[in-house]
Amino acid sequence: MAKVVIDANVIISAAFGGKPLEALAWAMRDHEVYLSPSIEKELKETMLSLSKKLLADKMAYLHEKIEQLMRLARSVSPSVNIALSRDPKDNHYLALCKEVKADYLVTGDKDLLAISKEVLEKNGIRCAILSPDEFLEQSL
Repeated sequence: MAKVVIDANVIISAAFGGKPLEALAWAMRDHEVYLSPSIEKELKETMLSLSKKLLADKMAYLHEKIEQLMRLARSVSPSVNIALSRDPKDNHYLALCKEVKADYLVTGDKDLLAISKEVLEKNGIRCAILSPDEFLEQSL
């Protein structure tokens, strides 16, 4: 069973189906999924901004699924700070990966996907950063 961290944008996108939903479902079913307070905050803030754009039934579904995820995932507050991403707002994902010794970080974020395995390993992070499609390929 792998340890998986999933980017908030992949989680939000999962509510609309497709590969993000398949990746999230597989991670939740067969692996340990980790969140941090900063990811939970990002999810809540994104939902708030989406509430002005989506119909009530879609928002209710999204809210229900995110609440379910937050109940089932393990919440961990990283004790380390990492500064590797071109976008400093993404570093909290890397800190969580290092803290829990994650096997995978699932994201569509180009700044995170651009970080080389060598740079990660040099900073004590031994996880693969994969898109939802790449993560699903691991299940084959």
